[in-house]
Amino acid sequence: MTTDDAQEAAAVLAERAMQLTELAGARTVAAYVSVGREPGTRVLLDALHARGVRVLLPVLLADNDLDWGTYDGTERLVRAGRGLLEPEGARLGPDAVLEADAVLLPGLAVDGRGMRLGRGGGSYDRVLQRLARARVQPPLVVLLYDNEVVARVPEEPHDHPVHAVVTPGGVRRFTA
Repeated sequence: MTTDDAQEAAAVLAERAMQLTELAGARTVAAYVSVGREPGTRVLLDALHARGVRVLLPVLLADNDLDWGTYDGTERLVRAGRGLLEPEGARLGPDAVLEADAVLLPGLAVDGRGMRLGRGGGSYDRVLQRLARARVQPPLVVLLYDNEVVARVPEEPHDHPVHAVVTPGGVRRFTA
């Protein structure tokens, strides 16, 4: 995919995501800053921020758990370990995600059942476990390219299905 293609896909993803009912009334959204070849999230982060949504971004801790900070614009992102971009400013604690009205999750693929394949570090597995322990059930949404929605991904007992996947080609919702 060329740089232009990736930028165009990011704009389409942002437009589709902003139309989701799961994000329409959200006051707080937990999201992430895309890196490498991941579908771009910066256009979406800016659109949410401009709408007045409080956007929480992850801060990777030494044990691979996630702390959270508030997104205040691209100029307030700093390069951290493993090449990740994180928000500068105060840390809100790992439980800040419990305040999210929707959670955008990174992934490598999602299958027809809504099962998400992550990168294997376990950071978002911990986030999902934290939400489950607190009995908080915000919509879980993954942004992917069309070819990353596949027939089946490997599944482990701790995995949770997502509610929706957004691709440049459209939105697909899943039911438990």
